[in-house]
Amino acid sequence: MSAESIQAGKQLPNIRPEIHNYEARPSKPKQTELWTLLVIVAVCFLGFLVVPMILVIIRSFTTAGGAATLENYTTILSRPEFGRSITNSLTVAAVSALVAVILAFLLSYTINCTNVPRGLKKAIALLAQLPMLLPTITYGFAIIYSFGKNGLITQLIGHPLFDIYGFNGLLIGYVIYTLPTCFLLINNSFQFVDKKFIIVSHIMGDKPITTFLNTVLRPLVGTMAVAFIQSFFLAFTDYGIPTSVGGEYDVLAMTLFNQMLGSIPNFNRGAVIAVFMLIPSIISIILMTVLERFAIRYKQISQVDLPKGKKRDWICGILSVVTLVCVLSVFLVILLIPFVQEWPDHLGFTFSHIANLFVDSQLTQVFVNSLYVAAMTAIFGCVFVYAAGLVTSRSKLPGWARRSVDAISAIINTVPGMVLGIAFLFAFSGSPLQNTFWILIIANIVHYFATPYQMIKDSLTKMNAGWETTAKLMGDNWIKTLIRVVTPNAWPTLLQIFGYYFVNAMVTISAVVFLTGARTQVITTKISALQHIAKFDDVFVLSLLILVVNLVVKGLIALFTRDRSKERAKAKAKERAAVKTPQVAASFSTVRPSSQLTTAAATFQLPNDGNRKAKGLLTGIASAVCVALLVTFGAVSTSAAAAGGKVVIYTNADEEAVTAFEHALDDNGYKDQYIIQEFGTSELGGKMLAEGKALEADMLTMSSYYVDSAQERNHMFANLTDVHTKLLGDTENSKAPAYRSPTTAQEGAIIINTEALKAAGVEAPKSYADLAKPEYKGLISVPDMEGSSTGWLMIQAIVDAYGTGEKGKQILTDIYRNAGPHLEQSGSGPLKAVRAKEVAIGFGLRHQAVADKKKGLPIDYVDPTEGNYSLTESVAVLDKGNATNPKAQKMAGIIIDKGRKELLQTYPTPLYEGEKAPANASKRSKSFPEPLTVDLLQQHQDFSSECKRIAQGEA
Repeated sequence: MSAESIQAGKQLPNIRPEIHNYEARPSKPKQTELWTLLVIVAVCFLGFLVVPMILVIIRSFTTAGGAATLENYTTILSRPEFGRSITNSLTVAAVSALVAVILAFLLSYTINCTNVPRGLKKAIALLAQLPMLLPTITYGFAIIYSFGKNGLITQLIGHPLFDIYGFNGLLIGYVIYTLPTCFLLINNSFQFVDKKFIIVSHIMGDKPITTFLNTVLRPLVGTMAVAFIQSFFLAFTDYGIPTSVGGEYDVLAMTLFNQMLGSIPNFNRGAVIAVFMLIPSIISIILMTVLERFAIRYKQISQVDLPKGKKRDWICGILSVVTLVCVLSVFLVILLIPFVQEWPDHLGFTFSHIANLFVDSQLTQVFVNSLYVAAMTAIFGCVFVYAAGLVTSRSKLPGWARRSVDAISAIINTVPGMVLGIAFLFAFSGSPLQNTFWILIIANIVHYFATPYQMIKDSLTKMNAGWETTAKLMGDNWIKTLIRVVTPNAWPTLLQIFGYYFVNAMVTISAVVFLTGARTQVITTKISALQHIAKFDDVFVLSLLILVVNLVVKGLIALFTRDRSKERAKAKAKERAAVKTPQVAASFSTVRPSSQLTTAAATFQLPNDGNRKAKGLLTGIASAVCVALLVTFGAVSTSAAAAGGKVVIYTNADEEAVTAFEHALDDNGYKDQYIIQEFGTSELGGKMLAEGKALEADMLTMSSYYVDSAQERNHMFANLTDVHTKLLGDTENSKAPAYRSPTTAQEGAIIINTEALKAAGVEAPKSYADLAKPEYKGLISVPDMEGSSTGWLMIQAIVDAYGTGEKGKQILTDIYRNAGPHLEQSGSGPLKAVRAKEVAIGFGLRHQAVADKKKGLPIDYVDPTEGNYSLTESVAVLDKGNATNPKAQKMAGIIIDKGRKELLQTYPTPLYEGEKAPANASKRSKSFPEPLTVDLLQQHQDFSSECKRIAQGEA
């Protein structure tokens, strides 16, 4: 041993203690920034999800009076239809999610793992996302107008392909609805699958199926499971599609809809159903945890040329094209109907539908509101989701912290938008957030959090886990690393998230319909209001407008991402040139299991000068957009503040009634001194009952029994002081309380399509009893009074004429049996079916049929021998104490004293002294002998439900 070695050995004792000391006390990263982000994310979820949902859960255990009880649960569970709706919902949601995942995988595989032409790949990527650019409220209409008895595709083929009502219609609608979400998730993960292993598998002599399973399918198991879960809950919680094509196939979302927004809203029982809809989230969290062990992670991704396979390319290309043609053909009517005079009767070209909407200044403001809400949702949504993704995917925080965010993401999937909207009503009524843009923005961010979160989590997880450590060794702090390294690599995904949030904020309706105010209405709430008054042509026009805007946004995002793709393509080309087969084979050993869902990513690179310039340009553009939006918001806020002295009027009235209100107010000195906000009856009823005196409106016009119910619960209306016209003394309306005065009487009648009736070879019915005859089976459509108060008009006539005994029960049961899948949940549903010739006969509001006949449509009406019964709508003024707008009482008086003359021309039932029935008035107007109260409505609804159960049980 040399002297040097001996000397070194003598020094070892002095060195080793230091080494042992270093190993015994390793330094732990503080991660202050990530802990801060976790706290912010947690507080946001606590305030805007947990607390509102706790209020919903508390509601499920309380009565209307506030007493704690299990009565709501026992009542719901005792209903036989509840179990059936759960089974149906699970079945159709699972099948549609499975189909959507398979189709999305096919499209993603064609883009990422075949050699089909680049142009076709781009077309598939764009067209696969097209359905999400449209509001789901139009999906059911599109299916009916495409595949119905007189639908566009049906007419082209010559006969209906299948029955669109029930399971078939729901399956089509749900697959189309959920396909874009599945595609985004799977296609995003496909980009991080290292395709060199496909080459390796071929070299090793594996069978094609083995190569496919090991190198393509296995890395995507986690993402496909997440896509299935998210698609399942999107279908499970949607109520828009079942309202149009659900038929007799009851689903849980419609049961919830009827409880929350039916003819008798019951938030407490609705909360019970909402709780049951949250239960599957527990299963989804367990399932995702189990699937983690099957995921793999790559340390490095190499871009290689895929092996040639003409047969594979042709099969995948053809199947992808067929899939997209089948999906998109449903929406062809949306591009057609806005330019047709009257579908399907007058097919001449017209531009008037679009022109009429754009001359409406209110619509212009609503459109601007929608753009602002969508843009701000996208901007703040990206920031919030990015923060959550960093906490779970780029940190070493405790496992419980990361898993808690994953769990919340899974739970959000199961919260129906309608329940979230109601929860926000409970939580924020009377707060500074009420009736602001920010409550809409927050609701959208929370509602659509799950998919963007999974997208950014996948993207961040697939990046090299050592980037932050490497950057720290190079002297960069966490924020600098985030800006210079992580964010540039996540930028394409962030742009996709921006587009996802923007598009969904433009098309959403379920939550925001409860939260919009007179100055914050968005375009989808306008569509909802048009649907309730049977303005279906305008619904398609507005849907087309939304489609155009969303296409522009998606196009801009594609433009920005295309520039970065070119730069990456050049780098990948150089990398491919250097790749040698032995190196590829050797690198196969770098694959290893991981605890993350899906797979992981790319090499550590700092942005080069070209990337910095591109990023700088894009950042500058994004900053300019943010500034423009903030300026716009300031202008909107200033405008709203300037309009603060105006009287806010909420109404569920038809277009003709609103026009009469405006004429009366304008002609009597109140022009530009009011704002009218239109709602559907159910939505306005929900806001009245939930918000009470905190309602934004100064006055409203609404169904009288709703007004009475809200007054009984919330004591929210003041006695009217400026209505001078006296009610007729011999009618039930003469007993109206002092806080409301009737504006119109909505009469029911039998509506017929003369052409469809002739084609069916039957005569027009003369009474409601005739509708029970067997020759009308499959030819009629009537509203279910559980979902629509319009159906109450028919029930009144049957009960008054035949009673609730055997005769009345048999007639109503046979009517429901004859209606079959055309027992509609919307009052305008039967008129829609009659117009589209889906049926020949329907029951609906008489004045709507009169208007259609006047326009020259093949629509006529029959005043049944049992009589035309009516429901009144009334004007009422909110009692806000010192905050009451003094003009509201005077305007209420003007609407009655000066507006009734014009109203009488459309709603020809005299209500006040001195009024005479016009020529188009019914000769069989009748009033129900008992006062129309909520208790009576409940009795009649129970009678109707019993008959419906019998009819469906015998079907």
